[in-house]
Amino acid sequence: MKGSQDTALKLDLKTLIIEETEQELAAEDLTDDEPLFGPDARLQLDSIDGLQISMALQVAYGVRITDPKELMRVMQNINTLADHLQPD
Repeated sequence: MKGSQDTALKLDLKTLIIEETEQELAAEDLTDDEPLFGPDARLQLDSIDGLQISMALQVAYGVRITDPKELMRVMQNINTLADHLQPD
C-alpha cells in the first residue's frame, strides 16, 4: 500500500514529528497535506527540527536521509513523507 493511503502510518508520522519537535498540537489536528516547513507552515519547523526528525525516522523506520535538500523535498508534508517511506 502506498504510504499516503496508509492512515496508520501517517498518524504514526504525525505523532513522531509532534513529539520530536515538542509541538502543542494533537497528531489528529495535523492535516496530511499541510506544509511542515516554511513561513506558511503551522508547525514552522526549521533545519534543526528536520535533523531531529530525520534521526528519529532512522531509528523508527531504518531510513537515513542525510542530504538537507532531499529532506526538505521528502518532508514537504505528511503525504510526501509517507510515500517516501512506503512507495508501493
